[in-house]
Amino acid sequence: MGRDLFAVLAEPARRALLDELVAGERAVGALVEATGMAQPSVSKHLAVLADAGLVRARSEGPRRIYALDPTPLGAVDRWLAPYRAAADRRLEVLERRLDAVAAAEGTPREPRAPRRPRDVMRPGRPRRRDA
Repeated sequence: MGRDLFAVLAEPARRALLDELVAGERAVGALVEATGMAQPSVSKHLAVLADAGLVRARSEGPRRIYALDPTPLGAVDRWLAPYRAAADRRLEVLERRLDAVAAAEGTPREPRAPRRPRDVMRPGRPRRRDA
């Protein structure tokens, strides 16, 4: 892993490639088609992602097949943890305030569904293509 992970992830084109690879292995040609990027650009970004340990490549005849390796994303998840906790605390304060306002107005709020823990490592989540 020769590059700073955050610098690698800062590039929108690389995030678009990772978004495609979250669904499963892809050949370079499929990534070119899915992202609309030129083949040399896709290959360049895949090399950077591979250097960061975020993708693995294997040969299948003349084609190179790429797969996501989410292991390095654990560092990002650990870095985000205190920010996620701070956001959750603020949401809880807001929720208590909304409950108090609703109670004062005599309009009870509907119970909310329990929050599911966020898991950035879970594959298969819907992804925004413009992220």
